[in-house]
Amino acid sequence: MTDTSETRSPIGRRTVLVATGAAAATLAVGAAASSEAPTATTADAAPVAAAAVCTLTKEMTEGPYYLDGQYVRSDITEGKAGIPLKLTLTVVDSGSCAPLSNALVELWHADALGEYSGFVGNNGHSEPDDGTFLRGAVLTDSSGVAAITSVYPGWYRGRCVHIHVKVHTGVTVTSDGHFTGGQEVHTGQLFFNETITTAVARVSPYSTNTVTRTTLAQDSIYDDGGAASGLLTLTALGSSTSSGYAGTLTLGVDG
Repeated sequence: MTDTSETRSPIGRRTVLVATGAAAATLAVGAAASSEAPTATTADAAPVAAAAVCTLTKEMTEGPYYLDGQYVRSDITEGKAGIPLKLTLTVVDSGSCAPLSNALVELWHADALGEYSGFVGNNGHSEPDDGTFLRGAVLTDSSGVAAITSVYPGWYRGRCVHIHVKVHTGVTVTSDGHFTGGQEVHTGQLFFNETITTAVARVSPYSTNTVTRTTLAQDSIYDDGGAASGLLTLTALGSSTSSGYAGTLTLGVDG
């Protein structure tokens, strides 16, 4: 099964504000990259200005692989093999750009072989499926920051490498570690620099994914809008691709 329900035109009535420039750039972490660990430059992502620029963009479809009520947890890897990915996503109020605390940032994405938990086999691979790997959510802190540990996503037929994201407000964290209630204020997707993805694709276990990879330029959802369209700023965590990447983006919502 592919993400055939997704179309190039973003959908939804709500809008999301993406803060780029100096404010977002200061969130980038990680070591300087060598030639073995490519790092996204300002030309690959959004332009860096002298001051933060707030840009409104439309939401994107959630696709067919969403599962409701996942765990609230900062590490969603569940032992899945892959290149480390440390995400720092900052949520701000779209009216004032002020940080939004206690907002729930929910993520889900494919593993290195392009399989989603709960739907394993749709990309042609056989592996254990617990319905929860590479899914989870984190409440933002007083600075509006949600820090989430995962692995670099793989790819499946018809889509470039991406992560799905929702932002909720007013949720209740239940005693069993899930969440309930609240209001969904944003649905979108996060995207990855193509130069880095090309390097990642050469490394095991990504190299064993034999499905033809759709590039960022070929994708039916990403519209080449840079950070305003969900393109992460990526910084190498070490001197090799296998060391992993830090990814940052600031999202503003109608909270």
